[in-house]
Amino acid sequence: MSWYKPADIGVATRQQLADLGQGARLFVRLLTTLVPSLKRFGLIRDQIHFLGNYSLAIIAVSGLFVGFVFGLQGYYTLQRYGSSEALGLLVTLSLVRELGPVVTALLFAGRAGTSLTAEIGLMKAGEQISVMEMMAVDPVQRILAPRFWAGVITMPLLAAVFSAMGIIGGWVVGVLMIGVDAGSFWSQIQGGVDVWKDVGNGVIKSVVFGFTVTFVALLQGFEAQPTPEGVASATTRTVVTASLAVLGLDFILTALMFTI
Repeated sequence: MSWYKPADIGVATRQQLADLGQGARLFVRLLTTLVPSLKRFGLIRDQIHFLGNYSLAIIAVSGLFVGFVFGLQGYYTLQRYGSSEALGLLVTLSLVRELGPVVTALLFAGRAGTSLTAEIGLMKAGEQISVMEMMAVDPVQRILAPRFWAGVITMPLLAAVFSAMGIIGGWVVGVLMIGVDAGSFWSQIQGGVDVWKDVGNGVIKSVVFGFTVTFVALLQGFEAQPTPEGVASATTRTVVTASLAVLGLDFILTALMFTI
């Protein structure tokens, strides 16, 4: 006995393609709202405060502890090869290239992404979006666009804070606790980190992750079923989808950056 019918597969495939097309149309609409949104920058500013300021504490503390761990692990690994002076370079490159953008994006998805999804989903459940459409107010322009561009702006800033706190954490463990020479720690960073290739690649990744996480959060909220169960399910999908998208894009971007 078959557990499914070919017609069911066709219906599911068609629905997935329809959802993909609807998401692509929404993404294009959001991209076209850049200039009108900048004319009302106060809305974006408020969302930057909401997304960035309220996420700052968890980003900073997480970066500090990641720096602590990298300071310990990096020192004991480099000590085997007599290269403990390169601890600062190891910590900095690991943070600005990979961990800073990736971990920040994952934390951003869990903190700000879920908040965006729940907020938009509750607006839809409360019929606020329907009322705006009846009043000839475009909800994409008024509700989604300021949040979208605020997320894109906020992500690189939070990633920079994460990396900076991680470097400080590595310095605390390596220099103050273990006894690595402070001059060697900072001179290795100054001489080994390239602004464009290392820091620039991290900035590009954080911007791409900002687009991805914010769009996924807004899409899931905008397409959520207007019920408590629907909003809860959309919030869960935001975390799962955004996290997988960030990890997949990180691999693709890293492969491109090191081969070009």
